[in-house]
Amino acid sequence: MGVNTAAPFAYAITVDPADIDFMGHVNNASYLRWVQDAVVGHWRTFAPAQAIADHVWVATNHNITYRRPTFLNDPVIAHVILERVQGARAFYETIIKRGEEVLAEVKSSWCCLDAATLRPARLARDLVEKFLPTAAG
Repeated sequence: MGVNTAAPFAYAITVDPADIDFMGHVNNASYLRWVQDAVVGHWRTFAPAQAIADHVWVATNHNITYRRPTFLNDPVIAHVILERVQGARAFYETIIKRGEEVLAEVKSSWCCLDAATLRPARLARDLVEKFLPTAAG
């Protein structure tokens, strides 16, 4: 069995005034949008153009652990790691940080759909290897 050697993907986030709630920090819904943008950004960065055209991703689950509040103008980076692909599903961990400070940790699962039929679609092994290169171990 191979060892996951996926490299993390860094996605810069801009905290907009619309992200701020009545308590003066980022609203929970914004974190969900950020994770979606970061995971889709990961896919679009590594997948070939034809794979991007042929597939779409939908979230099936998000589990967010909030560590610290995020504020307007904070320099925020989402660090995305693809943990595994199983059939048509992909499992991600996204760590949202301000510098070295962890703001939130997100475990999420996604389903790959065929763009034409909108039915679940397995990714070809060679495509998965672009995201999850393995080393013997």
